[in-house]
Amino acid sequence: MNNTLESSDIKPSKLKTENQQTATTIPFYKPIAKEVEVFDHAYKNKIQVLLKGPTGTGKTRFIDFMTHQLNKKLITISCHEETSSTDLIGRYIIQGSETVWIDGPLTQAVKTGAIIYLDEIAEARPDVIVAIHSLTDHRKELYIDKLGETIKAHPDFMLVASFNPGYQKGFKELKPSTRQRFIALAFNYPNEKDEAEILSNETQIDAATAKKLVSIATKIRNLTELGLTETVSTRLLVDAAKLIHTGLGKRLAVRVAVVEPLTDDLEITEALADLCDLMI
Repeated sequence: MNNTLESSDIKPSKLKTENQQTATTIPFYKPIAKEVEVFDHAYKNKIQVLLKGPTGTGKTRFIDFMTHQLNKKLITISCHEETSSTDLIGRYIIQGSETVWIDGPLTQAVKTGAIIYLDEIAEARPDVIVAIHSLTDHRKELYIDKLGETIKAHPDFMLVASFNPGYQKGFKELKPSTRQRFIALAFNYPNEKDEAEILSNETQIDAATAKKLVSIATKIRNLTELGLTETVSTRLLVDAAKLIHTGLGKRLAVRVAVVEPLTDDLEITEALADLCDLMI
């Protein structure tokens, strides 16, 4: 099944949409706990799910994996500070001499029974949270104020959101009244064995190098005194492993893919680079 969301009518400067396609090859995902089982039951009961955890811990890969498993269309909205309810619900546009209504991605998902994924929901404007409230309780409906219409959600519709707790030290937190409308799955960095397996499966890198990369990540994650806003994610390790697998020097790959993205502080950068050079 091949599903594509046409996003040409959405203002590109205000909304970024990504569209995953259900293909024959299911993306690799290493279950860490019971998240696959929990999501499956949530889908059966049409309960909305909040994926919470640091950047690069597999939240987006997980939802991609699950929609492939369920053979469902996935519409992903990458939320940011300008993402508004209008971007999600829809807007009037001029076509020739006529003014026509164009459904936004949320409205399309509600009508067609797709799974919609609001990535980093806390980044969106408050009116987005207000707009989804009636979809996250017993009503399961979407009110479109510009049309004066209320749409009942398709029986297969499901809302999933992601959230990075503690990002920017509390400036982007979700209100309890919103959080309690979801069941929540907590994501964190895998243990060293699982993370090395993920690197090997994602990049075909040799097991010994994968283990060294994970050891570097573990060491940096434990250096809390550096005060880094974000630490080494599995995503960064995957990038480093890909570079190494295609022939880039290991130390250079680690520097550009792991160290440099973490900080612009020259002293910290050099200290981390020296540490990594000793470990790989």
